[in-house]
Amino acid sequence: MGLLPVIAMIGRMVALFALLMLVPLGFAWFDHDRGEDAFITATLITFGCGLVMSLATRRFRRELQPRDGFLLVTLTWLILPAFATLPLLLAMPDLSFTDAYFETMSGLTTTGATVLTGLEKLPLSVNVWRCFLVLVGGMGIIVLVVAILPLMGVGATQLFKSETAGPMKDQKLTPRIAETARGLWAVYFTVATACFLSFHWAGMGWADAFMHMCSTMGLGGFAAYDASFGAFNSPLIEAVAVFFMLLAGVNFSLYFLVWKKRSLLVLWRDLEARVYFPLMIGSVLLIAAFLSWHGVYPTFWESLRHAAFNVVSIATTTGFATVDYAQWPIFAPVTMLFLCSFATCAGSTGGGIKLIRSLLLHKQAQRELTRIVHPRAVVPVTLGGAVVPNQVLASVQAFMLIYGSVMVVVTMLLLFSGLDLITASTAAIACINNTGPGLGQVGPANNFQGLTDFQTWVCTFAMLLGRLELLSVLVLFTPTFWRR
Repeated sequence: MGLLPVIAMIGRMVALFALLMLVPLGFAWFDHDRGEDAFITATLITFGCGLVMSLATRRFRRELQPRDGFLLVTLTWLILPAFATLPLLLAMPDLSFTDAYFETMSGLTTTGATVLTGLEKLPLSVNVWRCFLVLVGGMGIIVLVVAILPLMGVGATQLFKSETAGPMKDQKLTPRIAETARGLWAVYFTVATACFLSFHWAGMGWADAFMHMCSTMGLGGFAAYDASFGAFNSPLIEAVAVFFMLLAGVNFSLYFLVWKKRSLLVLWRDLEARVYFPLMIGSVLLIAAFLSWHGVYPTFWESLRHAAFNVVSIATTTGFATVDYAQWPIFAPVTMLFLCSFATCAGSTGGGIKLIRSLLLHKQAQRELTRIVHPRAVVPVTLGGAVVPNQVLASVQAFMLIYGSVMVVVTMLLLFSGLDLITASTAAIACINNTGPGLGQVGPANNFQGLTDFQTWVCTFAMLLGRLELLSVLVLFTPTFWRR
């Protein structure tokens, strides 16, 4: 009986999710492509299933409890990709469910890893759907629904806290959680609109501008071409993408506060943002100098162009590429994958452990070193002038322990299945951090198409774990969660 209120909520989410399919359906009508019937059928099936689930459990609706939030978030992120596969399976009969589910999970988790080739030959509506999933998943489909949950008579605080990325989840920008969610989405779509118009101004067609805006703002990396951004070969388009990838890697709540206070000082006062931008700029200059030193490109400016785009793309966990950077001297691609593990800010659309956790760990390490010299010293860990509670520090330590353990387990499973070390380890990094391409068999010039079904499901689950920041999913496997 305890699961029925969760199922009731999932039913309404599925019904609302069906309405999102009207976006690619509109493109199908406009382009007269073969995906039109697939999206009509998929929309009707999805909406019908959601309506039946909602009506069958309507008398069990109640206020969500803390455990309901974790269960609902995880089940939603398992179920919605399944319904998202319907247009792909109907439009591409040769596509297996395993590959279709991987593709849609990759989109909704903003990973950007793909098993599809010949993207240019796909119906426009299919490519729009793939990229649109990234836009929706960017801020979280749960947060989208939270914004209208009060209209349904359901409290949303536990939902929002389960979905929100980062360790400081109890901070609210407005007194009401639904107002917070609406504010974040308003900022998100305002910046997305600017990105869309900028891409078109830089030379993209309207459809390409929409699709690549979705992937850029969601930091997902899906593209409409096998060559990704290399298909455009335009420094101006690449510069626009770099600018908006950098913006999307920042905590969106800061933009909300900038708008409310009418001051850019909000960004400067935030420690995470103050570290983020110099880290990105320094990494780009380092890789550009490295490529120039090794003579990979004839001039420093060409090295800077390719370093700027690809380093920012991977560091922000987007996953676009303009060149096969796996062919660069090994220091460069490994450094880029290292950056994707921690470089984005909490509250952004990026993946990884988030920069704020790295800063907290660094400060905690400094405190322990001080205590070794001065055992009786009281050295609080502070962030932005405020003392960080020990509970938050313990949560960060637990997260890092589980993060490392999951990384090892996923790598070992992929090695057990027959992948080589480079492919297995970088596939684990790319999926858990929601980055997309790795190296080796899953490098930027290839994709995940060559994996076996077992390897594909391992990577699919890794993407889910990374998107929900590990703890929200793994807590469901503890006996304490199910104990009354």
